[in-house]
Amino acid sequence: MELKPERLAAQLGAEPLRPAYLVAGAETLLVLEAADAIRARARDCGYGEREVFDADGRDFDWNTLDASFRAPSLFSAQRLIELRLPTGRPGKEGAEVIAGYCAAAAQATRDGAGPPEIVLLVTAREWSRQHGGRWSEAIAGVGHVVQAPAVRPHELEGWLESRMRQRGVRAERAAVQRLAERVQGNLLAAAQEVDKLALLAGEGTLDAARMESLVADAARFDVFRLVDAALGGQAAQAARMLAGLRAEGEAVPALMGMVVMELNRVAALARVQARGGNLASEFKAQRVWDSKQAVYKRALARHPAARWERFVVMAGAVDRIAKGRVRLGEEPADAWLALERLLVAVAEPKAVALAG
Repeated sequence: MELKPERLAAQLGAEPLRPAYLVAGAETLLVLEAADAIRARARDCGYGEREVFDADGRDFDWNTLDASFRAPSLFSAQRLIELRLPTGRPGKEGAEVIAGYCAAAAQATRDGAGPPEIVLLVTAREWSRQHGGRWSEAIAGVGHVVQAPAVRPHELEGWLESRMRQRGVRAERAAVQRLAERVQGNLLAAAQEVDKLALLAGEGTLDAARMESLVADAARFDVFRLVDAALGGQAAQAARMLAGLRAEGEAVPALMGMVVMELNRVAALARVQARGGNLASEFKAQRVWDSKQAVYKRALARHPAARWERFVVMAGAVDRIAKGRVRLGEEPADAWLALERLLVAVAEPKAVALAG
């Protein structure tokens, strides 16, 4: 049976645990929350042992998973077995192992065996119709398939309204629009903002001005706006934001994930533009919203493709400095200074030479 993520919790509460679940899709937050809901339900039902298998490459030994299905538990009569399948493709051998487990579970159910001794939870970050097959159909036959596709731009406001209602927050339509503009399709950031609103909003319905005051960043500069300032050519503002983050006690490694992700994104766009490819299609592939494309286009006009590749390499060097892997003589290199030079170089072509 196929379920939408928002239906999963009600389904879990309305029936005994099924022998298998597949949670897959491009929306990381929804996949994580759906998997957490299944784990929580399993704990409540007495599944005290958990095994995790990461099938993240061709060298994964599917025999180990098959053996675990067949082996008796050492510590608990009931087990949760998790299979992490990043690509959503188990291959022929993996498909046979998964389908074999589901066939055995179906037979046990027909024989009246009671609650399953094993619950299989498969998670995948990539998913489309082409990813499915006999193995996913077997999971659907004995359990549930939960698909978590990316939330489209026109769906975001509805998603935010629903999540706020779940957290007891009421807001006018204009206020929801303001929040949607801020998070720019990043559901992880959106979830954090909604959780913050649940603590700060108080009674009543939020209007646009109140929403702006609660999510505004006047005193706190976040990494999203830091990167936007650099891409937008605002060198002084990027440097000021970075100083603000440093004063608040942030650590460089905590910032580098977003910095590296954005630089890789622009580098990919620059490669397509350099070879005369379809930039609009690449914006879609990179999940860049229409409202943010102007920022990326200004950045692309400022540097050639080769320089964006260089910026990605420089970001890796900053990360190594931050983790203590690069030293200048006897003293550790300054990660904050290196990051500042990188961001200023992204914003201002004349500063590229200073970044090293």
